[in-house]
Amino acid sequence: MSMSARNSGGIAGGLRRLGAAAALAALLSSCAVGPDFDRPPAPAVSHYAAGADPAATAPAAGTAQRFAPGAAIAADWWRLFNSEKLGALVDEAIAANPGLEAAQQSLRQSQDNLRAGYGIFFPWLGADFGASREKSLPLAMGSSAPGTIFNLFTLSGTISYPLDIFGGERRAVEGLAAQVEVQRATEQATYLALSSNLVDTVIARAAYRAEIEATEQLIALQRQQVELALVQARAGTVPYSNVLILQSQLAAYEATIPQLQQKLTQSDDLLATLAGRTPAEWTPPEMSLADLTLPGELPVSLPSDLVRQRPDILAAEASAHAASAGIGVATAAMLPSVTLSGTYGTANTAIGNLFSSSGRFWSFGADVTAPLFEGGKLWFQRKAAIDAYRQAMALYRQTVLGAFAQVADTLRALDHDATALAAEEKAVQTAEDALHLVQANYAAGLATYFDVLTADTQYYQARINDLQIVAMRYQDTVALFAALGGGWWNAERRDGAAAASTVD
Repeated sequence: MSMSARNSGGIAGGLRRLGAAAALAALLSSCAVGPDFDRPPAPAVSHYAAGADPAATAPAAGTAQRFAPGAAIAADWWRLFNSEKLGALVDEAIAANPGLEAAQQSLRQSQDNLRAGYGIFFPWLGADFGASREKSLPLAMGSSAPGTIFNLFTLSGTISYPLDIFGGERRAVEGLAAQVEVQRATEQATYLALSSNLVDTVIARAAYRAEIEATEQLIALQRQQVELALVQARAGTVPYSNVLILQSQLAAYEATIPQLQQKLTQSDDLLATLAGRTPAEWTPPEMSLADLTLPGELPVSLPSDLVRQRPDILAAEASAHAASAGIGVATAAMLPSVTLSGTYGTANTAIGNLFSSSGRFWSFGADVTAPLFEGGKLWFQRKAAIDAYRQAMALYRQTVLGAFAQVADTLRALDHDATALAAEEKAVQTAEDALHLVQANYAAGLATYFDVLTADTQYYQARINDLQIVAMRYQDTVALFAALGGGWWNAERRDGAAAASTVD
């Protein structure tokens, strides 16, 4: 229904009434329908892994990594590997990666949508100027007089303001603000994924190159074994089956080289892509495992802090907040809405007399609209909003569970990596000692050259296994930083990505 008042007197009284109604509306709109969102509490646990979290790993390769619960995580955590080349590569990628730029622009878009949403809290002002030539129809007024032709010029201004008594518009803006937080967390997640993928790929690339070198040395020794076995087989001292066995082993080792080279090439291409370049125009810097230092002390966020730090958890929380606001929007749509409006203008048949007092008109009114029957549409839209909120909360809980499991897995993995590496170091040392002993026996005439080659092969195979575990230990260290959220909250400014967290 609508109510309007028209008067030929001054507009000042109407404007005063409009202002009074707006003040009353502000008082009425102090609360909003729908639930107020409360941040979910952190899981009531004091550690991540079953039983207890490890305090430190076993010593291996001269380093026992220690876990420091509650210690600050550096935003540029990759610099803990003490490699200037690695730091420069990450900085270059942050400045040029298109995926990160897309996340930044998505955040800016959500911020601009929020600014646009705030416009609902301000009066709407509009102006209209019209010029027309008309012919009157006196017959419509019950007159038989002939119609007249005339010009009509109109100039008017209109103001309207929705009162938002039940807070539907405020809930909508609350949802837009939550979407900003979703995109902010997405930008942080993109930043974390970029940096961790870069460091992880650099480690893998260095390990592939070292493994290729060790495998080539192993192949060279294996070829010598095959040649020696052939000589012995021709002399009748060993069966020819020995030659076939050694040739099979050699072929297996040779087959690993193309596979490792393919992985190395893929690593190069991935690094180029992450750096925002094509593989044809960019070559990654050469880095070996020796160029990296394994961090000895690893900060570990407290479980109560993890839910406020991991970008994926924050994004899930913000999505639940947006869904909660959606319930308020759907609820308000079922209730009456009130809009205040006013118009002031002037009209005349001659444009020169447009501002004559005789042609002035104004109106002031309030429009109240209430849905009476929608065939259940609004009711089920609200039900759907509630369902969406419950789904978002379930996804939030699932994200939290996955995050805690990932941290627990990584802590245990680092402990197991160190144990495995310590055992493999013993295997390498044992193989090296055996090689030295066989070489001494060969020099004394107590062993054959075939025995020397066999010992060499075992030593290089142990070295390859050792390289793989060393690389895994480095990569699991990267995985821990990623699982804990990467420390973005401790950064005062991030080069390249910081612009996404600021408002233009």
